[in-house]
Amino acid sequence: MKPTLLLLHGALGSPATLEPLAALLAADFTVKSFAFAGHGGRVVDLAAFTLPHYAEEVRAFLKAHETRPAHVFGYSMGGYAALLAAHREPARFASITTLGTKLDWSPESAAAETRLLDPEKMTAKVPAFVEMLRQRHAPADWAAVVHGVASLMTAAGATPPLADADFAALRLPVQVLMGDGDLTPERGNASQLLAEQLPLGRYEVLPNTPHPIERVDIAGLANRIRRFALS
Repeated sequence: MKPTLLLLHGALGSPATLEPLAALLAADFTVKSFAFAGHGGRVVDLAAFTLPHYAEEVRAFLKAHETRPAHVFGYSMGGYAALLAAHREPARFASITTLGTKLDWSPESAAAETRLLDPEKMTAKVPAFVEMLRQRHAPADWAAVVHGVASLMTAAGATPPLADADFAALRLPVQVLMGDGDLTPERGNASQLLAEQLPLGRYEVLPNTPHPIERVDIAGLANRIRRFALS
């Protein structure tokens, strides 16, 4: 029986954004995924746009669908939800790999993340991206999803769900991947310092890798997930 690999999408994403990765890993894993609340056509309830709520969705999915610990890959926001879920119930996890996940939250860093999440400005400056969001989240209102994600980031900045000590207490294999095109010096140093507190953690910067999952070397990412999970 193949081990389970749960793929978790990022903010403003959906399971469809991870389908190319799922296809490359299907030979080695039973690959599963789900859409976080408010994403991928699910009903938008602003109260559900929190990292603790998404962590509970991860736990609930694993409890409902898995009898053994599962491997998990989380992209961006999905990676933080996985880590928070594992902090609460580590026995459900065999390993976690994250990519592009912001580990350090503060009011200042949240403000930096949310300053571009303005539907009116997005419509004017990136209309093609807006149309993609419209299709990805239909029949829900894409602008409501954007507002929900901004709310999530603001709340995380005000009260980070994971403290430094929580990372140090997480005793399971965790691979933290960051793209070299996804880093400011401050973000890179903070993420690395937190990742180094993980007792069984590994931190790696991927070359020629920006933040958008659509521009990541998916074959290379699949190889890293496979080697880490099956080692």
